[in-house]
Amino acid sequence: MTASLVAELLALGLAAGFLAGLLGIGGGMLMVPFLTLILGQRGVDGGLAVKMAIATSMATIMFTSLSSVHAHHKRGAVRWNLVKGLAPGILAGGLLAGAGLFVLLKGAWLALVFGAFVSFSGWQMLRNKRPAPSRQMPGPAGQFGAGAGIGLLSGLVGAGGGFVSVPFMVWCNVPVHLAVATSAALGFPIAVANTLGYVVSGWGMESALPGAFGYLYLPALVVIAAASVTMAPLGARTAHAMDVSQLKKAFATLLFALAAYMLWKGFSEI
Repeated sequence: MTASLVAELLALGLAAGFLAGLLGIGGGMLMVPFLTLILGQRGVDGGLAVKMAIATSMATIMFTSLSSVHAHHKRGAVRWNLVKGLAPGILAGGLLAGAGLFVLLKGAWLALVFGAFVSFSGWQMLRNKRPAPSRQMPGPAGQFGAGAGIGLLSGLVGAGGGFVSVPFMVWCNVPVHLAVATSAALGFPIAVANTLGYVVSGWGMESALPGAFGYLYLPALVVIAAASVTMAPLGARTAHAMDVSQLKKAFATLLFALAAYMLWKGFSEI
């Protein structure tokens, strides 16, 4: 790797780690657009660059989520009962996405899916509509279904699931700080299931760049993971120091900006 590439990946990892702890999003919302840009600048075809960015981003979340959730857990903010209820569905949905749908869909369509769902999530968070006071998290079957949807969408866009799980839990009257912390814990099973799926679907694929293994770009995985785990605890501490309205606005603003880029990327590749 060149020095410029290492510098770009380090900066991306530091920013992604901080946002993972701050917003419970695993950092994928930031990593996918920028990795797509970085890979495209190095000659990777646009559609393949999107897929490699998604897969590599998801793999880094295995490391980022562990660092982030440790910081949230020390503050007693993780709802482990919700993690237990949502995780089985997440594993099922993640494997379906990574090993099945991911390889079937064109990179341009994945970029559009990314942009559409992230835009919707940002709008839901920004409008700040109060949920019905009586609404609660669903029972075991409902949590399995919700988890499957979170795992499936996360696998298609390379994110830790916070862009769906945080608004969903807030909609079910889980306080936003607890939703962010619980989403961080859900990032690990999401990343494991989907990364396994990407490995299966990309097995035997010709390397697009030196150091690439199927859809995974290993040099980026190593550098970003090393940088992000150092910043996730700082992001988590910052999250607990912010008020609810600031946290929601930060989340929504980030989602809209990244959705706009990926929508443009998707339409330009069709």
